[in-house]
Amino acid sequence: MVSYVFIYATVASYILLVKAQQSFGTPPSSWPQVYPGMPSGDYSPEWQAYFQVTESLPNVTWPLARNWAGNIPVQREGHPNDTLFFWAFENQEGSFTSNATDEPWGIWLNGGPGSSSMVGLLFENGPIHIQNDYSLIENQYGWSAVADYVWIDQPVGVGFGTADSTGYIFDEDQMATDFFGFLENLVKVFPGLATRPLHLTGESYAGMYIPYITKAYFEMENPPVTLAKIAIGDGTIASGETFELLPVVSVLETYPQIIGYDTAVFEYFREQEALCGYDLTLEYPQNGHFPTLNYTSGADPFSSMSASGRYKARQGRLSKKLFLAEMEQRYNVRLAKRSTSLSSRERVRARDAWKRDLAGRANGTIDPWYGCDVYDEMLDYAINFTFPWSLSKQSGGMFDVYNIPDALNPEAPMDASVFLNDNQTRSAIHAPTSLDWQESIYYPFGNNYSNDDPSVEPMAFLTDLATNATAKNVSVVVFSGNDDSLVPHLGSQIAIQNTTFGGIQGFTRKPSTPWYDDDGEFAGIVHQERNWTYILVEHAGHLVGYTNPQSAFVFVRDFIFGNNQTGLVTNTSGTVTVVGGEVSSLADEIMTGQAAIYYGSATTESTYYFPTATVEAWNAYIPTATSTMVSLANSASWPATQISRVMAIGGNLIVVFIMFAL
Repeated sequence: MVSYVFIYATVASYILLVKAQQSFGTPPSSWPQVYPGMPSGDYSPEWQAYFQVTESLPNVTWPLARNWAGNIPVQREGHPNDTLFFWAFENQEGSFTSNATDEPWGIWLNGGPGSSSMVGLLFENGPIHIQNDYSLIENQYGWSAVADYVWIDQPVGVGFGTADSTGYIFDEDQMATDFFGFLENLVKVFPGLATRPLHLTGESYAGMYIPYITKAYFEMENPPVTLAKIAIGDGTIASGETFELLPVVSVLETYPQIIGYDTAVFEYFREQEALCGYDLTLEYPQNGHFPTLNYTSGADPFSSMSASGRYKARQGRLSKKLFLAEMEQRYNVRLAKRSTSLSSRERVRARDAWKRDLAGRANGTIDPWYGCDVYDEMLDYAINFTFPWSLSKQSGGMFDVYNIPDALNPEAPMDASVFLNDNQTRSAIHAPTSLDWQESIYYPFGNNYSNDDPSVEPMAFLTDLATNATAKNVSVVVFSGNDDSLVPHLGSQIAIQNTTFGGIQGFTRKPSTPWYDDDGEFAGIVHQERNWTYILVEHAGHLVGYTNPQSAFVFVRDFIFGNNQTGLVTNTSGTVTVVGGEVSSLADEIMTGQAAIYYGSATTESTYYFPTATVEAWNAYIPTATSTMVSLANSASWPATQISRVMAIGGNLIVVFIMFAL
């Protein structure tokens, strides 16, 4: 009898490894740099000339709009070196410094915690784009073409933001206080910004930042700015169980390629979802709040870390540059051990054994190894059994959780450090010299690397926030990339339906209205009710502006800063209609992803399509799959499953790498 060894390592194990390597000792101290011409005294419009970027930037060969950059203190007592770094670009000549305009302006925040918003500026939605070969090009889809825009490194100590070793934030409430301390100084320099409608936008862990900032805004008697709208993309609004674990089956429905279109494996994941209590039903409107999701750990020693804790522990901990270097190192180690890898034929037989093995598990029970960590189990399955992700086994195992159809290995670099740490750039943008810019840091909450963010997830107070937003006419936009597996759109929809706004819980109708890009091509789904907007973007991953800049530009222009009413629910004399209509095929919470999966390397890309017969069999199966899971014990067609797991053999350990949120 042939025996097969299935090689697994949880995401949590790698998190702890990274944490051990990068999070010890005293956090560093840093401080802003004083450049020639700095005014004396308090902030005032006199500082505009100081912050204006007038020196040339390396490899920027086209004229830039007027822009300003530098560090501004957050005004925290006893911590004068606690600053945030900003880089602002104006939309039209004179617009950013004007005191006589009521045009809206925007702020962009990346997430982490600990990720620099310069990543957003230089790779996603700013006017400058860094390419894979480190050359720079003009971004025709930069959001400063829509409005005056400011990219801000925060909390203190992130990116080019500075902090002394005892000045890092303790929690998100302190983050929000710091943020408004910074804004109070910013509007002293640019007074016109104080009364103009502010659109606060961000992604990923900004799903924590923005609600806490908004909550603090509503608590202020005289806020320094005029908040008009918040927009959160692929955001961590809810608990980790809600945004990461609960949506796994929806991810598999969106991209069944992950499991090779295997209906039996799909049924297994559906059963685990139900057993873990993750099979919540969306109603329109929602009838009552969702229950608190519990997390059941398994025998895996790292599964004891809850999804919320694991997400907080890993986000922003590893820059993509370091990720690629680590991947290369592991790849070289694997080259000498290829004889231990499985051939394509062996992989198929191993997968079948995975499905047959009943050891240690009774029918209809939670998997004893993974527990309810169905997300890690999904990644492990793809890397061990599904082409082309299985190609990465010899290089340490890789699944791009940000962008599912991207199975390139190694990935294209997203490295802004060469540009930002160039002395010419540093001088031009008045950046500090006391630290080098990093894409992400392991954020030391409370000045201690062993601490994670202690703050409760925003969904816990989202209804109160929504009540204040309605009273103060602050609009809310939630957008998601359809190709994101890390924070899939279903988790965001759960958060919306769990929130009462405008006197009703959640949306009253299913989001099912198509929206289109400037070429008239289908771009996704949009829904608008009672000052809340939900947007799903096709062909976009976790970093929407990076993976689909054209569509991102359109929805920012039309739905965040504009007044496009597509998807708006209206009620005229008791007759309910939706602007743009409703499409029944878009109303099932699933928008099927693209057929193509990209593999190879950043410089040699190939496209893989699964066999037509395989896809057709899946397409015939999925409409008939019942919404209620049938117990495996009552299903003669389904062999009860338990994975035989050996954590390592001959040192050939597979690690699931996670590309941490920006």
